[in-house]
Amino acid sequence: MDHARLRRSAAALAIAISTVAFAASAARATDGYFEEGVSPADKATGGAGVAEGRDALTLGNNPAGLVDVGQQFNLDLSLFAPSRGYEATGSAPLPAAGAHNSSYDLFGIPAIGYAQPIDGESSWGVAFYGNGGMNTDYKFSVAGAPGGPFYGGKTGVNIEQAFLAVGYARRFGSLSIGVAPVLAVQSFRAYGLANFAGASSDAANFTDKGDSYAVGGGLRGGVEWRATNALRVGASATTPIWSTDFTKYSGLFAHGGNFDIPATISAGVAYDVAPTLTLLADYKHIFYGEVDSIANSSLLWLSGARFGASNGPGFGWRDVDIVSLGVEWRTTTDLTLRAGYSHNTNPIRSADVLLNILAPGVVTDHISAGASYALNNNSSLDFAAVYAPQNSVTGSNPLDPGGSTIKIHLSEFEATLGWTYKFDTVASAAPIAARY
Repeated sequence: MDHARLRRSAAALAIAISTVAFAASAARATDGYFEEGVSPADKATGGAGVAEGRDALTLGNNPAGLVDVGQQFNLDLSLFAPSRGYEATGSAPLPAAGAHNSSYDLFGIPAIGYAQPIDGESSWGVAFYGNGGMNTDYKFSVAGAPGGPFYGGKTGVNIEQAFLAVGYARRFGSLSIGVAPVLAVQSFRAYGLANFAGASSDAANFTDKGDSYAVGGGLRGGVEWRATNALRVGASATTPIWSTDFTKYSGLFAHGGNFDIPATISAGVAYDVAPTLTLLADYKHIFYGEVDSIANSSLLWLSGARFGASNGPGFGWRDVDIVSLGVEWRTTTDLTLRAGYSHNTNPIRSADVLLNILAPGVVTDHISAGASYALNNNSSLDFAAVYAPQNSVTGSNPLDPGGSTIKIHLSEFEATLGWTYKFDTVASAAPIAARY
């Protein structure tokens, strides 16, 4: 096989897909609005993998893992299906009463990665992926008034985030260290919010302005320590992705349209209970509370604070903690099976349900499974499925002292299919896929 030609083809394909993905990366919500995992392997094990670099997309988790994956190319596509909506009782001025679901329930999200060793102790790689987003779209009509939950006609928001990471990792004995600058491109639009515009510091740039774009950058670093042949320990951290402002929505988000992407920290272990069986456990913390546009109380406008001001309302989101547990069973040289579970704390308080009709990121549990199957010595197909059962948050409507309530809810299903090509792989003589 002409590997040089295949490398050129893979690079061209990566560039083409990256261009399309930057223009049309679909939105999702899982751990708040961050994705549970990037690669099919990470998704299938509940998001656990900070101590186990398995593919080039480890750049989205822990760049130190690059030194363990060899030279390979990954191409993945996820189909994401959220079901979200709200129920409101009473006759408060907002929102429209009744039970209403958002439309647009299927999104496609690509991810690509490439890793290449530099020498026996170091590697570099590049990865493009989506790691966050949120979408709602309410189209229902209301008799005698414009439709939508806030009587502004069709109503919703769409925020999409695409990430490009270029990383380097080096091994120092049993310790690996990696670093990856991260570039992010965000797009945002909001519509149907005209009845809140009177509380904005810049009503002309508050709603129905079409897509607005922001770019930003940050840094991800990580370590992986091979404590024994069977035990690996990993940790990673990502700075905030400091971004330019959404200028078309300077009257909506605090600080004149600012919407930085929150920092994260992660730690985890991978333990081989047998040569073919690995258990994984991760902890992750997302600092939503450090971004005012996300964390400021959604009720501030009721006490006179203006949307878009430095102390302007946000969505009232708290920091999120995630615990992920996974298992990987290398049944044969051709087939690997995976399963996982994760639980995250809920970022949304009951007091903030009114504005979070637009962003009901309330799921807290994820059940996942997947597999990898080797087509030949170089290529494999990777699959993952993730189900998040419906969760809801109910609170009092702050616009109705009479006691009406609002309940927001979300459930999700995601299926991912990927292709991995490992360069210069030779046939293995072992009948069982053992690690050692």
